[in-house]
Amino acid sequence: MNYLITNSRTGQVVANPAVMASSPLTRMKGLLGRASMPANEAIILRPASSIHTLFMRFSLDIIYLDRDNKVLKLVPDLVPYRFSAGSKAHTVLEMTSGATASMDLQRGDQLLFEPVS
Repeated sequence: MNYLITNSRTGQVVANPAVMASSPLTRMKGLLGRASMPANEAIILRPASSIHTLFMRFSLDIIYLDRDNKVLKLVPDLVPYRFSAGSKAHTVLEMTSGATASMDLQRGDQLLFEPVS
């Protein structure tokens, strides 16, 4: 399923579309095999509290969320072949590097997930 993700504090669109990866297989595959990703897209890894960029071809911006979809941690420009984790995270958003640079996104911001077709 695809989602429109917005920041409830600013009304800014964080990602559209955002694709949910909720099964073990889709979470494991993630973005592997892709050469790039548009700046407005995201992959939602749920449940997840850590990620790796092993075998990735591009850097990522990572957003860690708690169970209420509040931002816990932002990791900009995570390069390939690295690991990252978010304490108490329940969901991870992966976006292409630089995607969050122009966003007014802060720890504690509530993100809203709206299903789209």
